[in-house]
Amino acid sequence: MSVTAKPAVAAPPARVATGPALATHQVAAFVVMVALLVSAPFFVYPVFLMKALCFALFACAFNLLLGYVGLLSFGHAAFLGSAGYASAHAAKVWGWPPELAILFGTVMAGALGIVIGALTIRSRGIYFANITLAFAQMIFFFSLQAKFTGGEDGIQAVPRGTLLGVLDLRHTYTMYFVVLAVFLLGFLVVYRAIHSPFGQVLKAIRENEPRATSLGYQPEHYKLIAFVLSATLSGTAGATKAIVFQLASLTDVHWTMSGEVVLMTLLGGMGTVFGPVAGAFLVISLEHYLAQLGSWLTIVQGCIFIVCVLTFRRGVVGELGRLLGKPL
Repeated sequence: MSVTAKPAVAAPPARVATGPALATHQVAAFVVMVALLVSAPFFVYPVFLMKALCFALFACAFNLLLGYVGLLSFGHAAFLGSAGYASAHAAKVWGWPPELAILFGTVMAGALGIVIGALTIRSRGIYFANITLAFAQMIFFFSLQAKFTGGEDGIQAVPRGTLLGVLDLRHTYTMYFVVLAVFLLGFLVVYRAIHSPFGQVLKAIRENEPRATSLGYQPEHYKLIAFVLSATLSGTAGATKAIVFQLASLTDVHWTMSGEVVLMTLLGGMGTVFGPVAGAFLVISLEHYLAQLGSWLTIVQGCIFIVCVLTFRRGVVGELGRLLGKPL
């Protein structure tokens, strides 16, 4: 008795893994954020908002490294401050227009990120944090001793100039919307990076590096790319800040600035999209409206940080996303 074999059924083609789809709720949150930031200077002091936007970009860049790669850097002030010095020097001494000065500061921070990242990326945990802190202190003492940085006085009276030969940045509102455009561009770069296959690999490395290695990825290469991208965007924030305040000083390369961006990221929500922005605005608001407390401000910030860590373990935005059931 012969048995007729059934024809084999062709298996459906395998789907190629891609990055996650664009989340509707995140798009809606982005639109709301843009609307608020566009209308904000007509109700809130624009210079305060520009400072908050510069630090928001700085925090987003730092969150890319800490929140999505799991690398805690205590030396990110080196990129913020060095880019500020480079941008201020190019604008004041060389007479470059603001767009080229900001670009120059960004490139300098990226180059510094390549050097520091190549030397530190093989270390992990507290060793990585300490080595980055050591490099940041080297940049601080260099900035203190070098002649072109102005020492303790910094580089003052940096001209804002005219953007692209058209926009006069001496006008506050013009300067604000330029800073807003720079922030949104940097924010979208970070958003695209974390919502791409590259970002998925970073998350895989953060969660289980040996597993990522076994799948054929080279974690050190991805970490270095993330580190350089984070350093470059931090430099953009620092270069823009120097033009806004017409000043590059030691404050931006001091180790406390590295600690401040950690505070912003943790308060807003590490590993979230909008958390660093909320954290930056929260910290800058505290510094602005509680400045009359003087040295007590640090104690108040510490108490608020302790309360937030104990109450909102995922950060303000992280807890909000948990309550809504949708990541923000």
